[in-house]
Amino acid sequence: MKVAVLMGSPTDRDRMQPAVDTLEAFGIETDVRVLSAHRNPTEVTALAASARDEGYCAFICGAGMAAHLAGVVAAHTTLPVVGVPLSGGAMDGVDALYSTVQMPTGMPVATVAIDGAINAALLVVQMLAIGDAELQQKLLVDRTRRAET
Repeated sequence: MKVAVLMGSPTDRDRMQPAVDTLEAFGIETDVRVLSAHRNPTEVTALAASARDEGYCAFICGAGMAAHLAGVVAAHTTLPVVGVPLSGGAMDGVDALYSTVQMPTGMPVATVAIDGAINAALLVVQMLAIGDAELQQKLLVDRTRRAET
């Protein structure tokens, strides 16, 4: 199992690192890349289009402002895509939230809260655990631990 964690800018790394940390805590391999839907469209398209053949099982995409990254990825893959709208800019992430959640019919992007990288990772883990009893058990332990804090 391998999950691509993408972000539109190097400045997004601090807000996306919790997704990486969460996935790795569950033993899920991550491939972290800085790719912009606007500055690197060819690379984004190539990665999304070849992801299934390369062994990826999902994408987590974090971007701010126009936040087109998750949508561009979703347009080029049938793998699950979870969008993380990132804070910043004039609307402090609300613009990114609307851009990420308002995908056209047929191009689904699951969307979490602004800066919700941990929930994005947990959502991917839940999807992967559907057919993996060991991962499901790890989720139950994690959920119990979170409830106690």
